[in-house]
Amino acid sequence: MRTRAAIAVAARTPFRIDTVSLDAPRASEVRVRMVATGVCHTDAAVRDGVIPTPLPAVLGHEGAGIVEEVGRSVSRVGVGDHVVLSANSCGSCRTCLTGRQSYCEQFWQRNFAARREDGTTAFTADGREIGSTFFGQSSFSEHANVSERSLVPVPREEDLTMLAPLGCGIHTGAGTVFTVFRPGPGASLVVFGVGAVGAAAVMAARSTGATRIIAIDIVPERRELAAELGATHTLDGADPDLARRVTEITGGRGVDFALDTTARPTTLRTACDSLAIGGMAVEVGSSPADTEVPLEVGASLGKGWTVRTVSQGSSVPQLLIPALIDLWRQGRFPFDRLIRRYPFTSIDRALDDAARGVTVKPVLIY
Repeated sequence: MRTRAAIAVAARTPFRIDTVSLDAPRASEVRVRMVATGVCHTDAAVRDGVIPTPLPAVLGHEGAGIVEEVGRSVSRVGVGDHVVLSANSCGSCRTCLTGRQSYCEQFWQRNFAARREDGTTAFTADGREIGSTFFGQSSFSEHANVSERSLVPVPREEDLTMLAPLGCGIHTGAGTVFTVFRPGPGASLVVFGVGAVGAAAVMAARSTGATRIIAIDIVPERRELAAELGATHTLDGADPDLARRVTEITGGRGVDFALDTTARPTTLRTACDSLAIGGMAVEVGSSPADTEVPLEVGASLGKGWTVRTVSQGSSVPQLLIPALIDLWRQGRFPFDRLIRRYPFTSIDRALDDAARGVTVKPVLIY
């Protein structure tokens, strides 16, 4: 069939809106008519060559839409079902079998190779192959053939233009808090960068027993929104002495948990310097390969703190995303306040607005 897509044609180049040919779904795929898709920093990182992915390709990995056709081996959804789309995984490696599909042994191949496992691509244009199945979906297209492993069925009565961002950024922030940190009563937490991922972490922390939730950002409007969403304290990210200020807020103890969404080595170092004894710092931002962070390990030896990287919130999307929808219904996770909608053809403006801090979470509408 013929459909429209936004194609990433080369590094640091605007997307090209074009008509492409889409082949038939494979046995383990479903054809989804996209209603909306979130725009994530990862899309920009791939477009700009920070994360290596073969181009030209159709990106997009926070899709939401309606199932139109089902491959012969698909059993989890049927035609007409509403779905949110998330990351792909193999389902059979050691990490997938132990519920850690965010660290699938085939994660790169299934999410960034822009090809199916057999090397084929679902899209062509003028006889030329266009990369597909980005995160098992390539949601920057009006229609896409999506891996069954990427599907999260959602209630038909909910607005898909609102649910789309749950597929990656928002469940990464919330999943890190719920699955990795698990803050108990009286816990303290600091979030460096309160875009969509960081704001989701703030909202998740508010629904736990954490009593000190510190949000740090260079954009005043984002700090104000974070305070409304549950941050008990906010700090300007441009402050040169952030670790000391975080320590002061916690009565000289430091925080139990620190989350860096910025992927800046100096920020992760500050996050570690902010930790209490036994604390944990997590990096979720996308950095170029071989990025290194200088950490102080002399005086810190007695702190016993932990530093770890986290992908996709270390969560199972099929479990976490429905839970986030329930929390939203209860008024405990108001992620809809992050969203600004754009026409699909305004994809470059949406990415630019997100980069400048004008919009927290852009959503493209088909």
